[in-house]
Parts: sequence; C-alpha cells; structure tokens
Amino acid sequence: MPLDIATWTEQRQQFVAVAMGRTPADSVIRAGRWVAVQTGEIIPQTDIAIAAGRIAYIGPDASHCIGPNTAIIEAANRFLVPGLLDGHMHIESGMVTVTEFVRAVIPHGTTGMFVDPHEIANVFGLKGVKLMVDEAAIQPIHVWVQMPSCVPSAPGMETPGATITPADVAEAMTWPGIIGLGEMMNFPGVFNGDENMLAEMAATALARKTIGGHYASLDLGLPFHGYVAGGAQDDHESTRVEDSIARARQGLKSMLRLGSAWYDVAAQIPAITEHGLDPRAFILCTDDSHSGTLIREGHMDRVVRHAIQHGLPAMTALQMATLNTAEHFGLADQIGMLAPGRWADVLLVSDLDTLTIEQVIAKGVPLAENGRLTADLPAYTYPGWAKDSVKLKAPLTAESFRISAARDGEFTANVIGVVENQAPTRHLRQIVIVKAGEVTLEDNPDLAKIALVERHRATGAVQMGLVSGFGFTGNCGLATTVAHDSHHMLVVGTYEADMALAANTLAQTGGGQVVVRDGQVIGLVEMPIAGLMSDERAEVVAQKAEAVLAGFRACGCTLNNANMQFSLLALVVIPELRISDRGLVDVTRFEFIPLLEDEP
Repeated sequence: MPLDIATWTEQRQQFVAVAMGRTPADSVIRAGRWVAVQTGEIIPQTDIAIAAGRIAYIGPDASHCIGPNTAIIEAANRFLVPGLLDGHMHIESGMVTVTEFVRAVIPHGTTGMFVDPHEIANVFGLKGVKLMVDEAAIQPIHVWVQMPSCVPSAPGMETPGATITPADVAEAMTWPGIIGLGEMMNFPGVFNGDENMLAEMAATALARKTIGGHYASLDLGLPFHGYVAGGAQDDHESTRVEDSIARARQGLKSMLRLGSAWYDVAAQIPAITEHGLDPRAFILCTDDSHSGTLIREGHMDRVVRHAIQHGLPAMTALQMATLNTAEHFGLADQIGMLAPGRWADVLLVSDLDTLTIEQVIAKGVPLAENGRLTADLPAYTYPGWAKDSVKLKAPLTAESFRISAARDGEFTANVIGVVENQAPTRHLRQIVIVKAGEVTLEDNPDLAKIALVERHRATGAVQMGLVSGFGFTGNCGLATTVAHDSHHMLVVGTYEADMALAANTLAQTGGGQVVVRDGQVIGLVEMPIAGLMSDERAEVVAQKAEAVLAGFRACGCTLNNANMQFSLLALVVIPELRISDRGLVDVTRFEFIPLLEDEP
C-alpha cells in the first residue's frame, strides 16, 4: 500500500532506532542461516530484529535490539527463508473462500499470493470481485488481487453470468489491494487489435500496475509476437521448453506452473538447466490447486520441492518463488527477500532441498509451527445474494441429455479428447452410430456424453457434446458448477438418468460437484458461494472433494484430479476443442463446429 511522506518517515525512524539499538525490537529471531535470495548467499549466524511487522535489522548480532519485552525466537541454526509467493493463482479452484485458502496454505510457508478471481467475476461481475478484495484485505498474510480481464473470456463464444468492461477495470485500478490486470485470455483479441482488450491493458499500464498474460497457443509465429506487442508482462500457459524460452526472450516473465492437474514445470526447467537462460526471467506458480492438494501435499512449498527434484538448485528455486515474483509486481521493497524495511515474512527451515518448514512468520507474527496453524484467522461472511447463483428453468430429465440426429446410420463426431495433467484438449473425430434417431454409445465404450446446462439466467438451454478420455464404465453421471470460465453447469456421463440426477442435485445445493452411479449420489461437495466455493473449513472441503474423486474412480476414471480436468472442458480460450452454451468451439480457429458431420 502506498504511504504518505509523514507515515513513511515515521516508519523509517522507528526502523533506524531499532537498528541502532536506541529502541528495542518487538521480536528477534536469533542464530539462523540467512538465505539471502537477493545475492544468492547463505550467511550463517544471522539475527533478525522485527519492529511493527517489518525487518529493522538483519545481521550477525541483534543483541543491541533486545529489550525487556522483546520476544525471542530461537532459530537454532535453521535456515531463514523468505516467505513463499504464488505469482498466479485462482482461489476459487481450491473450492474454498479466501480465508479458508489462507488457512490451508500458511502452514506450508505461503505468505503472499497474487490472485485472479475471474471465476467469481464470470458469475457476479465487479461486485463479486469486490467481495474477494474485501476478504483478502483482512488476512494475516499478503493477498493481492488482479482485476479479471476477460469476462467473458472469449466474446461471442460463450455467455457468462456477468461482464467486465474497460470502465470496470479502470475503476478497480483505484481500489486498494488491486495489484494489476488478471490474465489476458483473449489472445486473439489482442493480436487482432481489439479496442476493448487494449483499453483494459491501457488502464492497467496508466495505473502503473502489472498486466497478466495468457497465450494458450503453440504458435510462436506472428500471433505470438502480436500478443506480446499488446503489452502482457507474463504468461503461465507454456507447456514446452521452447515456449518458456520464447517468452523470456520477448521480455515476459515465464511462469512455470505446478497445480493439482497441470504439470508444466519439469518440461520447462531445461530452459535454465540446459539452455542456460537467466533464472531471473522465470517465476514458479500454481495456477489452480484443489483443496485436497493443499491439505495433503502443500502449496508453493510443493512447487519448490518439485523444481528442486527436477534439477534446479534450491537457491534458484527459492528465488523463483520469492524475489522474482516480488520484483515482477513491483513489490521488492516490501516482500520477496529478508532485508530491512521488508515485511518480516520468515520461514524457519531445517532442510533446504526438502524444504522442511518448521515455523512460519508473516508480518512479524508467528502463524504456524510444524505444519499446524497456531493463530486465529478473521471471520468473513458472504452476503445472501452470493449464495443464489444456480438458476434452472425446470428440473432436468433423462430426455434433456439425448443426442438426436435427422437420420440413422454412421456419423463422424467431433469429440473433445481429455489430456491428463494438461489444460489443452485434443480435437478427435470418431465414428458414432445413430439408431432410432438417437446417438448411442454402445459401440464407443471410450466415449461419454457431455452437456453444458445454462445456469445464470434460467433459459433452459442444454448444449450437448461427446468426450473421450475419462474411461467411465457402467451407469454414471457427474456434474459441476465449476466450469471455467463462464461457469455454467457441466454434466458428463454414460447414463442419462444419472446425469439428470447429478444436475438436479447441484440445483438443490446451490452448486458444487457431484458423482452419481446407478441412481445413487456417491460423492458430493456443496459450493453455494457463486456455485464455486464452499463456506466450510478447508479440511472438510478436502474430505468431500476426495469423495468426489473416489466417485470418479468408482465410475472407472483413473485420471489424476479428474474433477479439475472436467471443470476445464468449457474453457474456450485453450485449444483444441471445448463446449460452450453456444455450441462446440474449435479453439484453434475460434469457430463453432457441429457435433455430428453428415459423412462418416
């Protein structure tokens, strides 16, 4: 947050007084090994003196900063590591509120997050973003919000529950807590010079804030160069080493992501370890983390460990999760390193290579120890309107999920092909059989039906498609109101009656994810806030989400985090084939195509 001259001066006078020993520190961390990411050094026998939540002194001996009321934390030769920062992520993907996400990640060493709430923006627009900004502001760690840029993500290709305009972006840039523009997903709009997209980026640039990028294409030719010329400053959609190299050379910060279902770090680390690129051009992030992943495996600590396991030196991996991120967002004078004037976000770590975090301190306050939260978090209550977002015209029936055709016989179907652990899909073409005017799946055991059910305006529209790769067996139906990015309801399955039961169940609970097998609900996580987030504790949500994943497995699906793969099948800004409320979208050409073609 910007300070006026008087406040800045008063603050610095306090730090100077502590550093000089004229005023005692609030607390002192003694005898640790300083992981100085700013220089790449590990400096033994280091003390840290903290005042008003920030570092006043860091050096070999802070005994002169200790008074009768100074709290002492013994580092006992443990490493002193800057708090970890997630440079790009979506709270809503954790299925929990900001507070519950923070509760889950603090024990894992995350002390700062840059969040893009474009999921809730697609449901409620600017007022939904404001809810997230307000909740972020009261957290004990740093949560900066990026103003969503693309609502809808692809104008003309989908119908969201709300829209974001350049005027909305300009207004949000004046809000405390807004750090920049969320990922600019409409990359064709940018390289084609769309005035609205460029106006949003201009409003961000004029506010001297960071413009998030999203170039989800393998084409590194003129469209890529046109997109970069539009003003994006980072990108997390790389999946190949050549993607990372191209982005770094063009001046973008290349964000390497390891989420619950996106495993893109290992393929791109060779840009540093083999091609010798400067690691300052790279940032580690998660993008989307399932609540179960947060509880069981971790958050940014998980990403850092993964990067180390794939060849990065521990210091380099830590720099990519601390200093690089802070510098990118213009906050290196606040966070990202252990140095005077910065927030006292300190991790006490016993082993760097395994990143064994034994204590977490944020803003000078001890928050967690040995993997357990030790501090209370503030309460935040969502208004009633935020829990009324699933609107169906009428209950759905098995008939709602039939796929009809004008004649019997063979057709070529355009099929969405799921790719495990990656956001892109494949555009498949398969022969299907029509009997009695209806597509049957009996000759295509690898296929399932997919439906997009409009849920914002109660139009009653149901758009049908086919999907391959889930491996479903037997009778099943699965539904979710987490359906990036327009967040209508997605339903997939092999048996229309189970699909109807799944959809109607979510209408009754106000949203969430559900699995039905043989007419019985076998997994359900309720998410009444915008149909995207639960109002329960993170560990409870993780247990329910695990029941949903177990339901996927009971239906024959063996994909890793299949529910996250499922939730992306309506994301019409990532190739190759998606479904929207308006039809099947060929994302490589941004054109609608029919489900069935006349000739086999």
